[in-house]
Parts: sequence; structure tokens; C-alpha cells
Amino acid sequence: YLSELRERLPRERLYQLNGNTLGNQYGLTKLMWIARRRPELYERAELFLNWSGFLSFMLGGQAAVDYSLANRSLLFDLDRRDWSDELLAAAGLDRAKLPPTVASGTPLGGVLPAVAAELGLPRDTAIVAGAHDQCANAVGCGVTREGEALFGLGTYLCIVPVHSSRPATGPMLGIGLNTEHHAVPGRFVSFLYNMGGALVRWYRDTFAAAEARLARERGVEVYDELFGELPALPSEVLVLPHFSPTGPPDYIENSRGLITGLTLQTRRADILQGILQSAVFDLKACTDLLPRAGLSIRRYRAAGGGSRSDAWLRLCADILGAPFVRPRVSEAGALGAAILAGAGTGVFGSIEEGAERMVGIGDSFEPDPARAGRYAGLDERYRKLWP
Repeated sequence: YLSELRERLPRERLYQLNGNTLGNQYGLTKLMWIARRRPELYERAELFLNWSGFLSFMLGGQAAVDYSLANRSLLFDLDRRDWSDELLAAAGLDRAKLPPTVASGTPLGGVLPAVAAELGLPRDTAIVAGAHDQCANAVGCGVTREGEALFGLGTYLCIVPVHSSRPATGPMLGIGLNTEHHAVPGRFVSFLYNMGGALVRWYRDTFAAAEARLARERGVEVYDELFGELPALPSEVLVLPHFSPTGPPDYIENSRGLITGLTLQTRRADILQGILQSAVFDLKACTDLLPRAGLSIRRYRAAGGGSRSDAWLRLCADILGAPFVRPRVSEAGALGAAILAGAGTGVFGSIEEGAERMVGIGDSFEPDPARAGRYAGLDERYRKLWP
């Protein structure tokens, strides 16, 4: 349905309304498929919910969707904070089939007594609207203000900068970045990402399958061993991380990955180092575009399984030229959701207050000028891998 939608919705108009560009990863085209291919199902359905709204409804609360998740449907008006009649009309979908939209941290009711008893929950357990996973991650890291960014190191490497107001449409479209609601009221975020974490998993399965099997048998983490092998200096190996469709700014679907710089002296750890540094080079090409939209990132807070690696965080700080802080809770999404729940139930006066009180700060990593200089030379070579 993308070609049909492009005829009805100019790229600039869609972005002005929703802050995103067309793609099948969003809910819009999936709902169109149901409406056209399964019309009887579409007509019988009272509401189409994402998982959070469905869970709230089944527990006894209101069936609703928060702004950050509603953004991901391509049917949401970013400025009005409600479903867009213009976008619904272009897709041939009915507003009545979509749930109410609410801010993150909004109380949605309470768990039904029978459900609470079945699940072993207190009878007065409240249900509160959550957020998109990366927004919850950001809250759980204390990333709530402009100039700060989450750096998530999971399957995806994802940078989430915070904006105090909505950036202008033209510059953001020009650098290929989205604009969506943060979980924090009045703030906006963008997502800069690639599948660098999945590449690390591919490396484990391809170059260290035996070690991974033995680590599972011993009940230990194989990544500790693999990251312990990393060289002290940057690797001459470069990796174009196009092993899957890419993220911003180009969103390339049909490229392929590349490993270059191999010699007979190359060790497997050099290849892992090449994957890590090249995935960050890829993100740096995007962060370097931020000033064109009047944006900048002064500091990062890291989350996700990869953030437990000192070597990876030092590498990120050296390449991106900004300090990295590792909060004490590395899996920050759950903490962020708890903070939203606390704000919604009055434990905290606001989401920002909850983040200030709950997020503990751990280790810090400052850029090293000598290593940063070596990475800068490699970055120049990396950018020649893709025109």
C-alpha cells in the first residue's frame, strides 16, 4: 500500500502531521491490509490495540495508547496529540476503531479483583500508561532534557536525543530523522539506529560457537570472554554493517554487509573490534548531521546488555567525542516503566522528579584524545565504503 499512500500523502505533509515517513514497519499498512483483506474481521473488531492497550484492557483498565506508541502507527497527529482525520481518510480507516490517546504516566484504572487474585497482586494495583521501549529506556537512564541522549546497546544500537520543542520539518526530513513524543511531557525524541548488537551476536555464532556452547553449559556469559580479547588499540578491520536493512539517514533495504582490512595476521578479536567501531562510525555519520537541524548531543547515558562492557563504552566515547555515563541499572526500560507508574500514582510529582530520585549514576567514560585521533582516521576510511 505504500505506492498508493505516496500518491495521497506527500512526504512533507505526512512528516508535518506525524513526524515519520512511510514504511511497512508501522501499524498503518497492517490495518489497511486487515480492512481490505479481512473486512469481516475489521467490521467485527471494536478496537485495534497494541499490546500495552490490550494488556490494560484485559487487566481491567482503560483500553488506551500513549502518545509515544500512537506515533508508531503513522495515524497520529503529533501536534494535536490525537488521531489525524486526514491520515485516517487517506488510509480508509475509521477513528472509532482506535483507542483513546493519553500521555505516558496517565492512570488507566485498576486491576480487577478476580484478576489480581489470580495473578497474586494486591487488590488495589493501579494500571498506568507506559511508553515506547526506547522512551522508557531513556526515562530509566534519566535522559529527560535537551542535549542529553540515550545510547541503547541491545540488538539495536539506538541513539535517542531529547528535544525541548519540535524541530522544524524541513531540516529533519533533510537529514532523514523522525520526530516523536518522549514519555516526558512537552519533550520530543528521534531515533538513530542500526543493528550493531545483532552483528555482535552474528560474530558470536559464527566465530565463537564452541565457546558460546561451553559458556552456556557452565552458566556464564560468553561475551565477557569475547570482549576480554579485544585489542587495546583500534582495529584496521572495517565492517559495513549493512547485514540487514539500515536505519537513518538513508534507510537502505537492498545493500549487503562488507568486511575489509583482513590480513593473515588478523585475529578474530580484530574482527569483533571492527564490528564495534564500524557500527558506531555508522551512527556518527548520522549525529554529524544534527547541527543542520539545530540539534546537538552533549552527553550520553548508556543502557542495555552491551553497556556492561567498559571497552565498548570507551570506544563509543572516543568515536563520538562526548562523555558516556553508565547508570547503575543497565536494563533501564523496566526502571523507566516503574518511574512512569510512580508518576501516575502520585509517588512522584512528575516523571522528571521520579527519574532524578530513582536513577543512580555509575561509571563515566571520557573521550581519550589519542585514541579518538586514530578512530578519526579510520572513520574517514569507513565513509568510503558506502558512497
